[in-house]
Amino acid sequence: MNFAGEVKQAVTPRAALLVLGALVLQLLFIASYVGALHRPVATDVPFGVVAPPQVSQQLTTALDELPGGPLDPRAVDDAAEARRQIMNREIDGALVVNPSGTTDTVLVASGGGSALANSLGKITTEVLAQQQRTARIVDVAPASSDDFDGLSSFYLVVGWCVGGYLCASILAISAGSRPANARRALIRTLAMAVYAVLGGIGGALIIGPVLGALPGSFWGLAGLGALVVFATGMITLALQALTGIVGIGLAVLIIVIAGNPSAGGAFPLPMLPDFWRTIGPALPPGAGTWVARSIAYFRGNAVTGSLLILSAWAVVGTALTLLLSLRHTRTKPAGGASDTAGTGPGAPGTPGAPPGGAHTV
Repeated sequence: MNFAGEVKQAVTPRAALLVLGALVLQLLFIASYVGALHRPVATDVPFGVVAPPQVSQQLTTALDELPGGPLDPRAVDDAAEARRQIMNREIDGALVVNPSGTTDTVLVASGGGSALANSLGKITTEVLAQQQRTARIVDVAPASSDDFDGLSSFYLVVGWCVGGYLCASILAISAGSRPANARRALIRTLAMAVYAVLGGIGGALIIGPVLGALPGSFWGLAGLGALVVFATGMITLALQALTGIVGIGLAVLIIVIAGNPSAGGAFPLPMLPDFWRTIGPALPPGAGTWVARSIAYFRGNAVTGSLLILSAWAVVGTALTLLLSLRHTRTKPAGGASDTAGTGPGAPGTPGAPPGGAHTV
C-alpha cells in the first residue's frame, strides 16, 4: 500500500474533522484571551462624586469628559451613601471632596479587583493634581492579604467550572455521549449532583480554612460551588446529548474560551473590551466570580442576578439532558437487534444471546 493509502486508512474523515475542530478551538482560545486581556483599560466605571452643590455638577462633567471615557460619574449625597453604594456593588468607587482643605478622599474596593481599584486611584489622583489637590485612597472593601490582587475567587470558580465539565465528559464518554434512555440520563444527573455538592464543599474548604485565601461564609461559598459545578456539568451533558462528542468542544468553547477571559477575574469587567464585558456576566465563570467576591468582601450583597443566571444554566442543562434522552430512538436493524441494553436477541436470557450474556451498553 502506498503512502497516500496509509494516510487514508490512518486518518478517517471523522478524525480529520475532530482535529480541525481542535485547531479552531485552539485559535479561538488565543484570540479570546489575548483579545480580552492584552490591553486592560478602565471604561465607563460607575463612580460616585460627593462634593458641595456649587462644584458637584462641574466636577462630575469634568470626570465624564476625561479622554477615553474611563469613568461614568454620578452625584452622590454624602460619603456614607457612597460607601453604601460601593458595598452594594452599585458603583466601583467614589471621590469625596473636602470643602475645607486640599486633600480629598478616593473610596475604592480592592475586594472587587485590585487592578480596578488601583486604576481608579491613579485616574483621580491625576485629575486632582491638575487642580493642585491631593488624594487620600481609602479601601472600603479591601482584599485579604492572602488574596493577591483579589484573584482567589476567580481561580476558585475556574476550578469549579473545570471540575463540572470534566466530570460530565467522563460520565458521558464512559458509555456513549448520547444517553441511551431516560434512566441512564437520570443516573448521570444524580451523579452530577452528588459530585457538585462534594466539589463545592471541597473548594470552600481549601480556599477558606486550609489556605485562608478568601474570607466570607464557608457555607455560602460551598453552596455557590455546588451550583457552579452542577450548572457547568449539566450544560455539558446536554451539549453531549445533543451533538455527541462534539459537545465536549462546545462546552470548552462556552466555559473556557468565552467564559474565563470575560469573567472579570484578572481584570474586572469595566476594564475589558465591550464584547467580553457584555457576555461575561451571562456565563458561569463570570456569574460565579461575581458571587464569590460578593460573599467574601461585600457582605453577600448584589448576588441575586448572578445566582439566577447560574440556576438558569443548571435548569436548562438538566431539562435538555432529560428531554433528549426521552427522544432517543431505539433503532432495530435486521434480525431485531436493539441498541438498548436488555432488549433484542443479544440481551441476556433471550434466544441468540452470546455466551455469558454479553450485550451492548
